[in-house]
Amino acid sequence: MAMLGKRRPGRQHSGGSGLQKRSNESRAVAPSAVDTTIVVERLAHDGRGVARTPEGKILFIEGALPGERVEAAVHRAHKRFDEAHVRALCEPAATRVDPPCAHYGQCGGCDLQHLAVAAQREHKRAALVELLAREGIVLPEPPQLLAGSPLGYRRRARLGVKVDAEGGVHLGFRARHTSRLVDLQGCAVLEPQLAALLLPLREQLARLEAPRQVGHLELIAADGACAVVVRQLRDNPADRRRWQVFGEQHGVAVGRLLGREAPTLEWLSPTPELFYRLPGAGRELQLDFAPGDFVQVNAQINRELVATVRRWLAPVAGQGVLDLFAGIGNFSLPLAADGAHVVTVEGSPEMVARLRLNAKDNALGIDARQADLNDSAAVVELLARQAPDAVVLDPPRDGAEAACRALVERPVARLVYIACDPATLARDAARLVHGGYRLTRGAVADMFVHTSHLESILLFEHPERQPPPQGA
Repeated sequence: MAMLGKRRPGRQHSGGSGLQKRSNESRAVAPSAVDTTIVVERLAHDGRGVARTPEGKILFIEGALPGERVEAAVHRAHKRFDEAHVRALCEPAATRVDPPCAHYGQCGGCDLQHLAVAAQREHKRAALVELLAREGIVLPEPPQLLAGSPLGYRRRARLGVKVDAEGGVHLGFRARHTSRLVDLQGCAVLEPQLAALLLPLREQLARLEAPRQVGHLELIAADGACAVVVRQLRDNPADRRRWQVFGEQHGVAVGRLLGREAPTLEWLSPTPELFYRLPGAGRELQLDFAPGDFVQVNAQINRELVATVRRWLAPVAGQGVLDLFAGIGNFSLPLAADGAHVVTVEGSPEMVARLRLNAKDNALGIDARQADLNDSAAVVELLARQAPDAVVLDPPRDGAEAACRALVERPVARLVYIACDPATLARDAARLVHGGYRLTRGAVADMFVHTSHLESILLFEHPERQPPPQGA
């Protein structure tokens, strides 16, 4: 998932990945039309239409929807399948809609804007069920849906900056499958206060003395402030003053990440109060964060996620909860406010420090620790020492393979797994189920509306660790 500047430590890959091997077997070709029109059968998990050529070869078609009859043009050939795009739309699906953004089809950010929002969400629910089924796992009931506003939801974004050979300044997201920037005039999914900054920022970049020394811009809409963080590769005093004036004129905090190696953050305005609020046991909790900390991009859906974790675990006073990949306390602070005894583990020392401060500022007693969660033996030792009643897992895209091995060796009564990558979730879920856990609940969180990105949450229970019935 997208993050502010840096990722939490993830699993290290060794050797070539399967993706690299597949790309070596493929070759780009000049677009060539399939001999006849074809009917799209379904959507792949990445949002592309799936069809078959008259010869039976599978086609993945960008921009095509189930039930549509299209003329497709192949642009990349593989041994077992081809990749294509729609050359002509002959019969549109009933679920096809006009994209809400003028940059759709160029910007690589939102790949499902041509599909009605309700159909997007049903696709994501079906994709979760299918990915689990491939591992022999069946949800006891259809996954719940955590949904919010389809537009204006994104509270942070990283925009690329480029100066072309003629001196023209470009600001925007990358075009799909390329490094080329798409100049944004607006963005339908950015929070309005951030979208309103796009044109002023482009004008500001054009006024700089050294725009080529700007790597990218981070836009942040917190509950307490709006901020722009400039990735400044080399100092320029005149441009420093220009950014300071920009912040004053537009009422935003402006900071600079200065330097190529180990950049340092310098605020050119009074240090902004960057925080977001979450409900917790009859009061609002405040979580402070800094540029570079992991923060969920969709505030509304994050609140739904946290509420779901609290509801599923429903901790009683003193119950032990272990929060792995805890970040700045997104789940642990509300659970502690509910009365749980919470121990957290996070790989990033900076975020551990932030979590401790957040716990202190909210008068919550949380034991926050820093450790490598890719070390299965260390997690086993932690589980043995803490003996928690429940565990919360919220790993990065690489998943929680080592932690899940440890949780099979030292099972807990309940385990909530929040995932931003469905493939690693399915892998880890299979390990847990084969290790004795039962999958009892699931939900899809539509964190990134208009994209094929799938955020999900699962509840596992271990029958051997359940408390005895009351009165037994």
